[in-house]
Amino acid sequence: MTDAAISVRGLDHFFGAGDARKQALFDINLEVARGSLTVLMGPSGSGKTTLLTLMGCLREVHSGSVRLLDQDLFDADEATPIDMRRRLGFIFQAHNLHDSLTARQNVVMGLQVHGRGDPARHVQAADHLLDLVGLGHRLDYLPGNLSGGQRQRVAIARALVSNPDIIFADEPTAALDKVSGMAAVRLFKELGRVRGTTTVMVTHDPRILDLANRVVTLEDGRIVEDRSGLSHRCGITRSP
Repeated sequence: MTDAAISVRGLDHFFGAGDARKQALFDINLEVARGSLTVLMGPSGSGKTTLLTLMGCLREVHSGSVRLLDQDLFDADEATPIDMRRRLGFIFQAHNLHDSLTARQNVVMGLQVHGRGDPARHVQAADHLLDLVGLGHRLDYLPGNLSGGQRQRVAIARALVSNPDIIFADEPTAALDKVSGMAAVRLFKELGRVRGTTTVMVTHDPRILDLANRVVTLEDGRIVEDRSGLSHRCGITRSP
Protein backbone atom coordinates (compact mmCIF):
# COMPACT_ATOMS: atom_id res chain seq x y z
CA MET A 1 0.00 0.00 0.00
CA THR A 2 1.34 3.43 -0.99
CA ASP A 3 0.90 6.79 0.76
CA ALA A 4 -1.19 8.02 -2.18
CA ALA A 5 -4.94 7.42 -2.08
CA ILE A 6 -5.12 8.45 -5.74
CA SER A 7 -2.38 8.43 -8.37
CA VAL A 8 -3.05 9.84 -11.85
CA ARG A 9 -0.47 9.53 -14.63
CA GLY A 10 -0.67 10.81 -18.21
CA LEU A 11 -4.46 10.99 -18.12
CA ASP A 12 -6.23 12.19 -21.27
CA HIS A 13 -9.97 12.18 -21.83
CA PHE A 14 -12.15 12.75 -24.86
CA PHE A 15 -15.86 13.29 -25.46
CA GLY A 16 -17.67 12.45 -28.66
CA ALA A 17 -16.48 10.61 -31.74
CA GLY A 18 -15.34 11.36 -35.26
CA ASP A 19 -15.43 15.03 -36.25
CA ALA A 20 -17.21 15.83 -32.97
CA ARG A 21 -14.47 14.29 -30.81
CA LYS A 22 -13.13 16.84 -28.34
CA GLN A 23 -10.32 16.46 -25.84
CA ALA A 24 -11.33 17.48 -22.31
CA LEU A 25 -8.20 16.56 -20.31
CA PHE A 26 -4.56 16.73 -21.39
CA ASP A 27 -1.76 14.72 -19.72
CA ILE A 28 -3.00 15.07 -16.14
CA ASN A 29 -0.48 13.98 -13.50
CA LEU A 30 -1.58 14.14 -9.88
CA GLU A 31 -1.06 12.31 -6.60
CA VAL A 32 -3.45 12.77 -3.69
CA ALA A 33 -2.14 11.84 -0.24
CA ARG A 34 -4.22 9.72 2.10
CA GLY A 35 -6.09 11.79 4.67
CA SER A 36 -5.65 15.06 2.78
CA LEU A 37 -8.14 17.65 1.57
CA THR A 38 -7.44 18.54 -2.07
CA VAL A 39 -9.37 21.29 -3.83
CA LEU A 40 -9.80 21.43 -7.62
CA MET A 41 -10.43 24.94 -8.95
CA GLY A 42 -10.75 26.59 -12.33
CA PRO A 43 -13.29 28.24 -14.62
CA SER A 44 -16.34 26.44 -15.96
CA GLY A 45 -15.34 23.94 -18.64
CA SER A 46 -11.79 23.57 -17.34
CA GLY A 47 -12.16 19.82 -16.72
CA LYS A 48 -12.56 19.78 -12.92
CA THR A 49 -15.71 17.67 -12.79
CA THR A 50 -14.49 15.38 -15.59
CA LEU A 51 -11.33 14.67 -13.60
CA LEU A 52 -13.34 14.12 -10.42
CA THR A 53 -15.65 11.60 -12.09
CA LEU A 54 -12.75 9.71 -13.66
CA MET A 55 -11.03 9.39 -10.29
CA GLY A 56 -14.33 8.41 -8.70
CA CYS A 57 -15.10 5.49 -11.06
CA LEU A 58 -18.05 7.35 -12.59
CA ARG A 59 -16.42 7.45 -16.04
CA GLU A 60 -14.25 4.85 -17.74
CA VAL A 61 -10.52 5.58 -18.02
CA HIS A 62 -9.48 5.19 -21.69
CA SER A 63 -6.04 6.82 -21.84
CA GLY A 64 -3.45 7.10 -19.09
CA SER A 65 -3.48 5.63 -15.60
CA VAL A 66 -5.67 6.20 -12.56
CA ARG A 67 -4.86 4.18 -9.43
CA LEU A 68 -7.49 4.45 -6.73
CA LEU A 69 -6.70 2.90 -3.34
CA ASP A 70 -3.96 0.85 -5.05
CA GLN A 71 -6.35 -0.44 -7.73
CA ASP A 72 -5.62 0.44 -11.36
CA LEU A 73 -8.80 1.61 -13.12
CA PHE A 74 -7.43 1.55 -16.67
CA ASP A 75 -8.86 -1.36 -18.62
CA ALA A 76 -10.41 -2.74 -15.41
CA ASP A 77 -13.12 -5.39 -15.58
CA GLU A 78 -16.75 -4.42 -15.01
CA ALA A 79 -16.78 -5.50 -11.38
CA THR A 80 -13.84 -3.33 -10.30
CA PRO A 81 -15.51 0.12 -10.50
CA ILE A 82 -18.60 -1.25 -8.76
CA ASP A 83 -16.51 -2.67 -5.91
CA MET A 84 -14.48 0.54 -5.65
CA ARG A 85 -17.55 2.78 -5.47
CA ARG A 86 -18.60 0.95 -2.30
CA ARG A 87 -15.51 2.48 -0.65
CA LEU A 88 -16.29 6.00 -1.80
CA GLY A 89 -18.61 8.82 -0.77
CA PHE A 90 -20.09 11.21 -3.33
CA ILE A 91 -21.50 14.69 -2.75
CA PHE A 92 -22.87 16.65 -5.70
CA GLN A 93 -24.34 20.12 -6.04
CA ALA A 94 -27.66 18.49 -6.96
CA HIS A 95 -28.36 16.70 -3.69
CA ASN A 96 -30.23 13.78 -5.35
CA LEU A 97 -32.31 12.97 -2.28
CA HIS A 98 -35.38 10.74 -2.50
CA ASP A 99 -38.34 13.06 -2.03
CA SER A 100 -40.51 10.36 -0.45
CA LEU A 101 -37.94 9.54 2.28
CA THR A 102 -37.22 11.53 5.42
CA ALA A 103 -33.79 12.99 6.14
CA ARG A 104 -33.04 10.00 8.39
CA GLN A 105 -34.24 7.48 5.78
CA ASN A 106 -32.14 9.12 3.05
CA VAL A 107 -29.02 8.77 5.20
CA VAL A 108 -29.85 5.19 6.24
CA MET A 109 -30.11 4.38 2.53
CA GLY A 110 -26.44 5.34 2.20
CA LEU A 111 -25.58 2.47 4.54
CA GLN A 112 -27.98 0.02 2.93
CA VAL A 113 -26.63 0.65 -0.57
CA HIS A 114 -23.07 0.03 0.59
CA GLY A 115 -24.01 -2.93 2.78
CA ARG A 116 -22.03 -1.40 5.63
CA GLY A 117 -22.41 -1.97 9.36
CA ASP A 118 -25.03 -3.68 11.51
CA PRO A 119 -28.54 -2.99 10.12
CA ALA A 120 -29.80 -2.70 13.68
CA ARG A 121 -27.54 0.33 14.17
CA HIS A 122 -28.20 2.09 10.86
CA VAL A 123 -30.68 4.54 12.37
CA GLN A 124 -28.31 5.40 15.21
CA ALA A 125 -25.49 6.07 12.74
CA ALA A 126 -27.75 8.20 10.53
CA ASP A 127 -28.96 10.26 13.48
CA HIS A 128 -25.38 10.83 14.61
CA LEU A 129 -24.28 12.15 11.21
CA LEU A 130 -27.34 14.36 10.85
CA ASP A 131 -26.63 15.80 14.28
CA LEU A 132 -23.02 16.50 13.22
CA VAL A 133 -24.22 18.55 10.25
CA GLY A 134 -26.71 20.45 12.41
CA LEU A 135 -29.91 18.63 11.45
CA GLY A 136 -30.61 16.64 14.60
CA HIS A 137 -33.91 18.54 14.86
CA ARG A 138 -34.96 17.67 11.28
CA LEU A 139 -34.60 13.87 11.29
CA ASP A 140 -38.16 13.14 10.20
CA TYR A 141 -38.54 15.97 7.69
CA LEU A 142 -39.07 15.21 4.01
CA PRO A 143 -36.72 17.00 1.55
CA GLY A 144 -39.61 19.15 0.33
CA ASN A 145 -39.88 20.63 3.83
CA LEU A 146 -36.17 21.46 4.06
CA SER A 147 -34.30 24.45 2.66
CA GLY A 148 -31.77 23.99 -0.14
CA GLY A 149 -28.91 24.23 2.33
CA GLN A 150 -30.51 21.70 4.66
CA ARG A 151 -31.03 19.26 1.80
CA GLN A 152 -27.36 19.61 0.90
CA ARG A 153 -26.40 18.84 4.49
CA VAL A 154 -28.51 15.67 4.35
CA ALA A 155 -26.61 14.70 1.21
CA ILE A 156 -23.32 15.30 3.02
CA ALA A 157 -24.44 13.11 5.93
CA ARG A 158 -25.52 10.37 3.50
CA ALA A 159 -22.09 10.40 1.82
CA LEU A 160 -20.22 10.21 5.13
CA VAL A 161 -22.31 7.71 7.06
CA SER A 162 -20.64 4.64 5.50
CA ASN A 163 -17.15 5.83 6.56
CA PRO A 164 -15.79 6.02 2.99
CA ASP A 165 -12.07 5.86 2.29
CA ILE A 166 -12.38 8.77 -0.17
CA ILE A 167 -14.96 11.55 -0.48
CA PHE A 168 -15.51 13.08 -3.92
CA ALA A 169 -17.42 16.36 -3.65
CA ASP A 170 -18.56 18.59 -6.52
CA GLU A 171 -19.45 22.07 -5.27
CA PRO A 172 -20.65 20.74 -1.88
CA THR A 173 -20.86 24.20 -0.28
CA ALA A 174 -22.60 26.02 -3.14
CA ALA A 175 -26.03 25.87 -1.46
CA LEU A 176 -24.70 26.51 2.05
CA ASP A 177 -24.26 29.75 3.93
CA LYS A 178 -20.79 30.68 5.14
CA VAL A 179 -21.14 29.11 8.59
CA SER A 180 -22.61 25.83 7.31
CA GLY A 181 -20.14 25.63 4.43
CA MET A 182 -17.11 26.11 6.65
CA ALA A 183 -18.47 23.60 9.17
CA ALA A 184 -18.85 20.99 6.42
CA VAL A 185 -15.29 21.48 5.18
CA ARG A 186 -13.93 21.33 8.73
CA LEU A 187 -15.77 18.03 9.12
CA PHE A 188 -13.98 16.69 6.03
CA LYS A 189 -10.69 17.85 7.54
CA GLU A 190 -11.44 16.16 10.85
CA LEU A 191 -12.30 12.89 9.10
CA GLY A 192 -8.92 13.07 7.42
CA ARG A 193 -7.18 13.56 10.75
CA VAL A 194 -9.13 10.98 12.75
CA ARG A 195 -9.93 8.30 10.16
CA GLY A 196 -7.52 9.00 7.32
CA THR A 197 -10.39 9.84 4.98
CA THR A 198 -9.23 11.54 1.78
CA THR A 199 -11.34 14.35 0.29
CA VAL A 200 -11.17 15.70 -3.26
CA MET A 201 -13.43 18.69 -3.76
CA VAL A 202 -14.38 20.79 -6.78
CA THR A 203 -15.27 24.33 -5.77
CA HIS A 204 -15.44 27.96 -6.82
CA ASP A 205 -15.70 29.00 -3.16
CA PRO A 206 -12.57 30.95 -2.12
CA ARG A 207 -13.63 30.89 1.55
CA ILE A 208 -12.46 27.30 2.02
CA LEU A 209 -9.00 27.53 0.48
CA ASP A 210 -7.31 28.20 3.82
CA LEU A 211 -8.51 24.78 5.02
CA ALA A 212 -7.13 22.85 2.04
CA ASN A 213 -3.88 20.91 2.13
CA ARG A 214 -3.59 21.41 -1.60
CA VAL A 215 -5.19 23.56 -4.31
CA VAL A 216 -4.94 22.35 -7.91
CA THR A 217 -6.07 24.76 -10.63
CA LEU A 218 -7.17 23.60 -14.08
CA GLU A 219 -7.66 25.59 -17.26
CA ASP A 220 -8.70 24.17 -20.63
CA GLY A 221 -8.17 20.62 -19.43
CA ARG A 222 -4.65 21.15 -18.07
CA ILE A 223 -3.22 21.62 -14.58
CA VAL A 224 -1.80 25.15 -14.56
CA GLU A 225 -1.08 25.53 -10.83
CA ASP A 226 -0.52 23.14 -7.93
CA ARG A 227 -0.17 24.64 -4.48
CA SER A 228 0.69 22.06 -1.81
CA GLY A 229 1.52 22.18 1.88
CA LEU A 230 -1.32 24.54 2.76
CA SER A 231 -3.13 24.91 6.07
CA HIS A 232 -3.61 21.84 8.26
CA ARG A 233 -6.09 23.58 10.54
CA CYS A 234 -9.44 21.95 11.13
CA GLY A 235 -11.00 23.72 14.12
CA ILE A 236 -13.78 21.20 14.77
CA THR A 237 -14.47 20.21 18.33
CA ARG A 238 -16.66 17.14 17.89
CA SER A 239 -15.31 13.87 16.53
CA PRO A 240 -17.61 11.84 14.26
